[in-house]
Amino acid sequence: MSTKKQRGMSLLETMAVVSISLILAAITDVAMQPLIKQQHVTQAYNTTLMAMRRARDAAAADMRIYEVSFSPAVPGVNGGTITVTQAIASSPVLFTATLPADVTFNVMVGLPTSPTIAPTTPDGFGTAANAFDFDQITGGGGTTIYFYPDGSAQDAAPNGGNQNNGVVYLGMPGQLPTYRAITLWGYTGRLRGWQLNQVAGVWTWNQI
Repeated sequence: MSTKKQRGMSLLETMAVVSISLILAAITDVAMQPLIKQQHVTQAYNTTLMAMRRARDAAAADMRIYEVSFSPAVPGVNGGTITVTQAIASSPVLFTATLPADVTFNVMVGLPTSPTIAPTTPDGFGTAANAFDFDQITGGGGTTIYFYPDGSAQDAAPNGGNQNNGVVYLGMPGQLPTYRAITLWGYTGRLRGWQLNQVAGVWTWNQI
């Protein structure tokens, strides 16, 4: 009778395969990190912009005033919260939007701080002293917007407030290339997006 010799992988060969797999996984992880960060920043920016647009559009469609409130990050839970309700007592929450935990509403050293001298703050609003910087007419720092049926945005007085110009900042703390901003023109409710880029070695806001 003839016998067939069966041969499997030796321990050394198995260890070599596992080692190569781990090295490839580590290389892939390092290569993917910038892409993952970019996706989180884009998600946070889109979440904020869409929440503001949805509140503005709901005010026009429903012929009611809608209130948009911004809250700072809850460490380890989310990067900040946007809450939208009707601007009446005991009104139920229309919706709540949250940012990924690693992207927060914040400002940091290195952002442009002048509203008039280039590089300026987005649309020349404020001095980048506050992550939420609405109510520019009354000094800035506001965290609440009221969208009216005519499309306008006003400040904290829902019955005859000031036109609410302002800006909100977001990004990964300590990483200037990740920063985005959204400006609001109160008279028309127009929203504009901004991205921070380095131009000739200077951090500058460019409209998206």
